[in-house]
Amino acid sequence: MSWIILIIAGCFESCFAFCLGKMKGVSGMEFYLWGAGFLVSLTLSMLLLAKAVQTLPIGTAYPVWTGIGAVGTVLLGIIFFHEPATFRRLFFIVTLIFSIVGLKMVG
Repeated sequence: MSWIILIIAGCFESCFAFCLGKMKGVSGMEFYLWGAGFLVSLTLSMLLLAKAVQTLPIGTAYPVWTGIGAVGTVLLGIIFFHEPATFRRLFFIVTLIFSIVGLKMVG
């Protein structure tokens, strides 16, 4: 169950980064709504991470959490912000995914 909680926490990390990206191009009420989404996502991500590390080693949980967030953020950037999907970028994202899986297998 802790691994599922950790994966959800990593997804919320991507969500708060996405909200930050959306805040960059807006103003007024929309800025504050994306800011609220950022704060909610950040809070949920941290609380779920804290819950997961009650039973998982922090040396495994934290890198997995940040890795899930990083992969998710890059994918969201490519899909929604039209960031480049170059071979090198995708290659390193795939190596990051293998590293996350490797930490799960040895952790």
